[in-house]
Formats: sequence, structure tokens, C-alpha cells
Amino acid sequence: FVQPRNINFTNICYTGCTFCAFGLPRQHPDAYAMTVEDVVHRAEEAQSWGCTEVCMQGGLNPLLGGDIYVRLVRAIKAAAPDIHIHAFSPFEIQYASQLQRRPVREVLLELKEAGLGSIPGTAAEILVPEVRQILTKNKLSTDAWIEIITTAHEVGLPSTATIMYGHVDGPEHWARHLAILRSIQQETGGFTEFVPLGFIYQNTRLYASGRARPGPTGRESLLMHAVARIMLGRWIPNIQVSWVKLGLPMAQMLLEAGANDFGGTLHDERISRSAGAETGEYVAPAEFERLILDLGRIPAERDTTYHILHEGPRYYDPARPATMPGGQT
Repeated sequence: FVQPRNINFTNICYTGCTFCAFGLPRQHPDAYAMTVEDVVHRAEEAQSWGCTEVCMQGGLNPLLGGDIYVRLVRAIKAAAPDIHIHAFSPFEIQYASQLQRRPVREVLLELKEAGLGSIPGTAAEILVPEVRQILTKNKLSTDAWIEIITTAHEVGLPSTATIMYGHVDGPEHWARHLAILRSIQQETGGFTEFVPLGFIYQNTRLYASGRARPGPTGRESLLMHAVARIMLGRWIPNIQVSWVKLGLPMAQMLLEAGANDFGGTLHDERISRSAGAETGEYVAPAEFERLILDLGRIPAERDTTYHILHEGPRYYDPARPATMPGGQT
């Protein structure tokens, strides 16, 4: 597991993805955009809590300008130089490229020089055009996602790899998606892990319209992680569970079905919760260790790129309750 802090710096977005309940128009009473100072304060807090990473993503907010991404990275690195910045989906990278009228490669190189350490391989959903047309007509294409991820790897920015499943998709789409990821990894070696993301349906227009099923079944999640281990394990050895999507009991079970990573403690996750996820926004490292020990496994805290920082239980004490950052139980 890893200790990141999520910073979703704006929810203003006009893309209109039917599976997303996070993005809102500027006029909505719940719309927000953090200032650079707000983001830096959260990064400084994260570093003081012992987090090793900040994970930043946001809506495509035209009010912030195309240089917002590099300004955020530079400001965080100046204030919290030791924290790893894992930020900006391929869709955000494409958006920055379009606003600045610069090639994707230049944008990525500038971000890397500013201090960006890696990017999330989100915005993939299902890399099958006919499915993407149903999920969102305005998002980047399969080919564009592949090009941006491949370019990121080429300039030395590793990324995660993801899939969102359990909506209008099926096993044949999953297989095609996994095959694309495997092909990219064989070419670049830039994926650090694969993260299956179960569809959170409750507050989405896609589900309300009757076009999607209510997320994956438990059996589908077991198969997704197990088949991912078979198809990808030789090239992407780390298969991560998304506890915020599936809940801790299911996530623990998946560690017996092909997964080897509990993911992040998170802090402040907003995107899944806006869609209706019922799990919390934070899990203490001690709870991860308790669940891992319950399986007879050895817990290990890692950094973003899977360097082991501590092996064996460090936080869990059966006599003490888990605590929130700052000592709150």
C-alpha cells in the first residue's frame, strides 16, 4: 500500500461524461475551483502527515487556463520538494496541449521538468470505440489515449493503467482493453500497476437513463482481477484493488484472486463519492496492515513507483484503534 493525498482541485467541467457525477457547470452551487495556494496548503499538510504522494486530478475547467497544470506542479515542488506528484490524466494532458496549442510531448516534458513524477492512466474507461461512444462522445479517443500514454512513457513519466468496468461493457471488451495495455507495456515498460475500477452507478446519468447495469457483480470483479493477473502479470506485476470502489471486504478477497496491492490510503477522495460510493475517503495504514495480516500476508508500505519503504507491520497495534491524520480516531 501507499500513502497519498488526493487533491481534486476543481469539479468545474463541461465534458458531459454520462458515467461521471463529479463534473459540474460553473453556475452550480456545488461547483468549486481551488486556488494554487489552496492546493499547496493541502500538499504541505500531506507531507506533514507522512504521505509520500499527492495525486491531483480535476475537471476540464476553462477558467483556469492552459498553464494551470505546470503552475500547480511548480508550486507544490517549491513548498513540499520531497513529495511525489502523481497527476493529470491523459485527458487533462490533451486539454493542456489544446489550450496552449503545443504538442503533447512538449507539455509532458515541461511538466516533468517542473517536477511531475508520474501520471494516472485514467480516462481510459474501456479502450473500445463503440463503448466509449456510449460513455462519452466528447472525451479523447482510444487512439489519443494510447498516444499520450506512450509519449509519457517515452519522456520518462511512468503511469498507472486502468479499466472502468460494470456498465455497458462485457468480457469481450475487457479482453480487448487488456490486450491493448499489454501491447503498450511490451513496447514501453512504463506502467507501474493495473487498477480495475468498478463502475459506481448511483448518481450517474448513464445508470438513470437505463442504459447501464448497476456496477460489476462480485463474480465479475473476481474474474477481472484474476484474468488481469493471467494476461498482464508477466509484464505488469502489480495488480491493485480499488477499495473505494468495491469496499474493504471485497478488496481483501481480491488479494486472494490475483491482486497484490491495496492501493492508497487516499485522504479526500471526491470523484467516487460524488458518483455514490459508500466507502470512506480514508483508510488508516493500520487498517490495511490488519487486513493484510488477516490473510497471512506480510504488509509492505511502498512509494508511487513500488520501491518498498517498510516491510512488516509498522502501524497496526491490536490494542489501539486506527486514527485519522492528526490523531483523530
